[in-house]
Amino acid sequence: MKRYMNTALFYAILAMAGGVFYREFTKFNNFAGSTSLGVVHTHYFLLGTAFFVLLLLLEKNFAFTAQKTGRVLAVYHIGLNLTAVMLAVRGVTQVLGTALSSGMDAALSGIAGIGHILLGVSLVLLLLQVRRSVAKVKR
Repeated sequence: MKRYMNTALFYAILAMAGGVFYREFTKFNNFAGSTSLGVVHTHYFLLGTAFFVLLLLLEKNFAFTAQKTGRVLAVYHIGLNLTAVMLAVRGVTQVLGTALSSGMDAALSGIAGIGHILLGVSLVLLLLQVRRSVAKVKR
């Protein structure tokens, strides 16, 4: 359970850093439009901090952590951070007005998509583990 809390704290710090970077970077570059940088903060808060606080509560109540949990969480971390980094890269290019070739634009979208897929698959696998634990408690 301590690991879940430490991970939630780590992602809270990343979320705050992402929010500050978004605010200061756009202000420094006199950018007033919409950018992908704005959602790095919320991705880290919800999919990082809130998610791991919820895992902490689920672990306390249902003891769902099993041998496979570490591998599934590793995939989750990779997916979340890959998604956030690609959102940051896309946002920086938007703020700076960098023209991207169609191949580079597709590559950024594709890598962010892979991150989202990893997040989705690992989320489903974790929920299945929780469901098995809940079913054991009800018996």
